[in-house]
Amino acid sequence: MKRPKLTFLAVLSASPLCALTAQAQEAAGGTETSTSLFGLLQQGGWAMYPLGLTALFMFFLIFYCWLETRSERFIPAALAQPLADALAQRDIQSARDLCQASNSVLSRCLGAALSKARPEKADANREKIEGTYMDNIEAEDGALAQWINYLNVVAAVAPMIGLLGTVSGMISAFQTIGQVGMGDPSALASDIGEALVTTATGLVIGIPAMVAYFIFRNRLNTRILKTVETGGDLIDDLTEAEPEG
Repeated sequence: MKRPKLTFLAVLSASPLCALTAQAQEAAGGTETSTSLFGLLQQGGWAMYPLGLTALFMFFLIFYCWLETRSERFIPAALAQPLADALAQRDIQSARDLCQASNSVLSRCLGAALSKARPEKADANREKIEGTYMDNIEAEDGALAQWINYLNVVAAVAPMIGLLGTVSGMISAFQTIGQVGMGDPSALASDIGEALVTTATGLVIGIPAMVAYFIFRNRLNTRILKTVETGGDLIDDLTEAEPEG
């Protein structure tokens, strides 16, 4: 008689364990589904839409800034030597023609500066040439820098949008607690998931944008300094040549 009783007690004690195991498997299955990429995007809620637009804008800015800060956009390899030869002979018109035929920062800035040249003078009107050249360099620097600065804006705005999504998720979580109480933690899963996913997404966008900002800012500064040095050397070639007549 003792053996059937022990068997009955074993069955009774095992049944709750089986039920808990089944619930754990269901929870694991639900977690596996919700942690897919599409599931995470859905879990993020409304904040994922502005974050998605911010990410697309960031990718566009990175590609555009990379294109605009290539060395060929500042000093084409085939332009510097012909310009040096023309300016060494004080052939201003040929130098300006070379600048007009090229679309680069050096050609645009130097072409505008050469309009102030006076080849009949000993210094070829150097002061005005250099002043006009530097003014145009600053304008080119500002035009390119504004696109790079947008990366800094993205780096600041994306985490803020993620934080706003976090606040929205926490508000929804507290509202859920007010309706169902703390007895059912699964009721809070979607709201807490929204809070965490939006925060992580904002950081995933903001950190690369900040890194790209500093990279392109330094890259632009390097290109501008090189262009200033090259332009100064070309102006030296002009002013050191013998004046006309």
